[in-house]
Amino acid sequence: MIQQRLSLSSMIAAATAVVALGLPGMASAAYEHPVNNEKGVIVHPEHFKSEKTRAQVKAEAEAAMRQGRLSYGESNYPIRTPDAGPGKTREQVINEMLNESPAERDARQRLYYPG
Repeated sequence: MIQQRLSLSSMIAAATAVVALGLPGMASAAYEHPVNNEKGVIVHPEHFKSEKTRAQVKAEAEAAMRQGRLSYGESNYPIRTPDAGPGKTREQVINEMLNESPAERDARQRLYYPG
């Protein structure tokens, strides 16, 4: 009796593993085709058909990030920051450093040279 239960449970586990491991392959089978070379597949991106636009996907990713629905590693979606405009010239930076107060100089040195 016990041996039959073990074999039935192992069969169920094996079937579950086959299904779980086979699903990603079936999802990409629409644009990945087998070939007889080292790689084993050839990708045809033109066969991939998406139902969503790029803007829709970006909006969904940003919404998921705001709601905290992304797992670790997915949450570092790059948020576009507005451009700060043109930077300062070398002369402007040098003049600012020459004209800074002793307190500002001390704060800057503590920031860049701790310890």
